[in-house]
Amino acid sequence: MLDGPRLAPLSGDKPKKLVVLLHGVGADGHDLIDIGRHWAPLFPDVYFVAPDAPDPSDWGMGRQWFRLSVRDAHEYWQGASAAAPKLDAFLDAELARHGLTDADLALVGFSQGTMMALQVGPRRPNEMAGIVAYSGRIAGVERLKAETKSRPPILLVHGALDEVIPVAALQETEKALLDAGFPVAAIERPALGHSIDEAGLAAGAAFLKRIFATAEA
Repeated sequence: MLDGPRLAPLSGDKPKKLVVLLHGVGADGHDLIDIGRHWAPLFPDVYFVAPDAPDPSDWGMGRQWFRLSVRDAHEYWQGASAAAPKLDAFLDAELARHGLTDADLALVGFSQGTMMALQVGPRRPNEMAGIVAYSGRIAGVERLKAETKSRPPILLVHGALDEVIPVAALQETEKALLDAGFPVAAIERPALGHSIDEAGLAAGAAFLKRIFATAEA
């Protein structure tokens, strides 16, 4: 079973919501849990967890959800779909641990972690609260519509100068999600590379505020 660094609610009470942070290649959960620390004061009843991806990275440091060698659409699809059951099992276990449901769950991904969030989220039978997708892309664009089981709201954030996953992936992902009926918002950050800036963090926090409030309504 996956595991990684965790942040219990600052309120000290039982969690009301769960945010799962999914890192990219060559990193691990400790890289993404800092986002949880940044957001925790805004969400005192949220439990944050950043699982380490299942495999050691081919880069010699950190972890990876799946191997990247040729970086083409087929490899993205094969890798994301093969890793999805492990992430699904982790999400199920975490929700059960805290007595929560998918409606209380948000995924936040960066790079390859975004690929995993967009692979798993739409294919879960019960709709989650939402997905924040930083600097990533969707795998298996042509399969999305047929395989979609739920349509959570999604926020896409991408740097205009991203040298790892070019910003064209933002438009491709947004179009695929809209065509499949998802509520989507997309933000392109000028002068930003493969990273998350303060404006992106603020946008993610505002999105979480909105979707969690909607879930409670």
